[in-house]
Amino acid sequence: MLEVTGLSGGYYNHPVLDSVSFTVNKGELFGILGPNGSGKTTLLSMLSGVLAYKAGTIKIKGTSLKEYSAKQLAQVIAVLPQHSSLAFSYTVKETVSLGRYAHQKGLFHSWSDEDEAVVQKVMEQTGVAGFSDYQFEQLSGGERQRVLLAQALAQEPEILFLDEPTNHLDLAYQKGLLDLMKKMAMEYELTVIAIFHDLNLAGLYCDRLMLLEKGQVRVNDIPNEVLKQERIQQVYRTEIEKHPHPAIPRPQMFIVPNQHDSEKDSVVINEQFLTVSDEMVQLHAPIPLRTMSSGVTGSGTGWHQKFVNRHVSHTYSCENHVEEMTDYLRSHGFEPSETVGMMTAVFLEAVSYRFLHGENFSIFIVVTAGVGNAVDASLADQHSDAPRPGTINTWIFINGHVAEEAFIHSIVTATEAKVKALHELGVKDPVTNTWATGTSTDSILIAATQRGEGLHYAGTITPLGKLISRGVYDCTVEAIEKNERVKRT
Repeated sequence: MLEVTGLSGGYYNHPVLDSVSFTVNKGELFGILGPNGSGKTTLLSMLSGVLAYKAGTIKIKGTSLKEYSAKQLAQVIAVLPQHSSLAFSYTVKETVSLGRYAHQKGLFHSWSDEDEAVVQKVMEQTGVAGFSDYQFEQLSGGERQRVLLAQALAQEPEILFLDEPTNHLDLAYQKGLLDLMKKMAMEYELTVIAIFHDLNLAGLYCDRLMLLEKGQVRVNDIPNEVLKQERIQQVYRTEIEKHPHPAIPRPQMFIVPNQHDSEKDSVVINEQFLTVSDEMVQLHAPIPLRTMSSGVTGSGTGWHQKFVNRHVSHTYSCENHVEEMTDYLRSHGFEPSETVGMMTAVFLEAVSYRFLHGENFSIFIVVTAGVGNAVDASLADQHSDAPRPGTINTWIFINGHVAEEAFIHSIVTATEAKVKALHELGVKDPVTNTWATGTSTDSILIAATQRGEGLHYAGTITPLGKLISRGVYDCTVEAIEKNERVKRT
């Protein structure tokens, strides 16, 4: 659909683009990225025929751009500019209707039923039909942007150029506009070429991305390849982190703000922040901690500052446990969305905890454990699936900066240590009479201060893994033995 080869040029004697080459396929949503001054808008101006270029070629549908008349070009391409203004006062419908000029015939450009149908359709598609009689200049920036998009679509182009299309739109309209662009690209084979400053929107919606740097193509590929953390940090000269989108397989980039000196101070999580009562074990950290957990609340990954392990009866009904736990936390002064909440049927006075030092880092481990519903994981299919309150809850607080993979390593290492503790104590699955590997609903928490020493691994023989192994093993053994003693008294 579009083929660009060796494109060079700029403004007056100021070169901007240098030998830019790329192709865009029919029905593709193609994003152009780059920091300010990289040549994005200059490129779009050349592609749309507004700005002359000094060298190279631009072909649209196999024909040189220079061979198109202005009216012919308007039947093939449309442009949605970044800034919205009109020289004269028009209504919304009149503004949108201007997009039909390229398709009108005859000396007087008579208005046809087809013109009317197209204008009505694109106003509905872009959500501006409800204020078609309003004056364009009376609209907000976001509303104007949608009207101009409708005008561009009224041209019924085969290629649509967008210069920062979401610049003045709120979240709902950003999503609505880009969802529409994606739909039109997929269903109507409209080729969409858009400049983006928002890397995340580009990563979410575009089929391919081209990254410009100082007027040259740095990379042209699928979003996951273009949005590599190291590359984006180099080109944009700022610290970012790349993470997958939580709902779809698309990359997302996050700016990392500079920390103030007070935020860099070391924080050590230890027993001074722990409170134990018959009703709950709770820990209030002085700062939010990066967490990965299987808690009833606060599950998955996140940032949390409060942690609760609540005692429940052996007869507790788990039918609506999330809703019930949420109500419980709120009634006790905890905000559920900010709290990792667990529950256990064991006696909380039997809690066991350890503070362990490593080289330039430390960990604090808290375990509550009972084995009344012990299970051999390899024979779990012989058990009923009725949910029961968990009995081995493990908290691991790490005073250090833990990498993503180290969070997972920590869970694996802690589980191995727990299984070893059960084996050493001779704990068996009462249904199968084989060695137990845990209880039916064990929970685990890994929480890190994300300050200080960088900890990239937590396998069993790494420095962090060694502390976790020893601490979880010792605490699990002690917690089980203490709980058994409490039960006998």
